[in-house]
Amino acid sequence: MSTEIPLVSKKHKVIALVAHDNMKDELLEWTEAHKDELGKHTLIGTGTTGRLVNERTGLSVERLRSGPLGGDQQIGARISEGDIDVLLFFWDPLEPQPHDPDIKALLRIAVVWNIPVACNRATADFIMTSPLINDEFVRYVPSHER
Repeated sequence: MSTEIPLVSKKHKVIALVAHDNMKDELLEWTEAHKDELGKHTLIGTGTTGRLVNERTGLSVERLRSGPLGGDQQIGARISEGDIDVLLFFWDPLEPQPHDPDIKALLRIAVVWNIPVACNRATADFIMTSPLINDEFVRYVPSHER
C-alpha cells in the first residue's frame, strides 16, 4: 500500500508554459488575456514559447531549451524536483510531433507529481480563475516506493 506525501504549493506559483507551433498563437492570445494574473507568478517557458510570451506581453519568462531540444525534459525535471506548480501545455492533438516520447514523458511526470495541467484554453481558464491559484495549496503525491 502506498502512502501519500503532502507537498505545499505556495501562494506565488511557478507556472510552466509550453506550446506546439500550431498552438503558439492561441497561447499568446490566452497569456494576453491573463497577463495581470500571470504577472503575480513566476513563469518558465520552453525556448520559442517563452520568448514569444515575453515579447507579446512584456512578462518575464525564464527560457529553457526548445521542446524538441530538451526543453520538455527540463520542465519535467523541475516538476520532479518540486519546482513547478502548474503546467500549461497547449499541445497540438492533430499534428504528429517528432519528439512525441518527450511530450508523453512530460505529461506523465506532471500526473505522477499531481500538479495541475492544462492542455487547452478552457482548462487553463479554469486553473487561472480558481481561488487556489493565489493561495497555498496542499497537493498529495503518492509515494511510489515499494
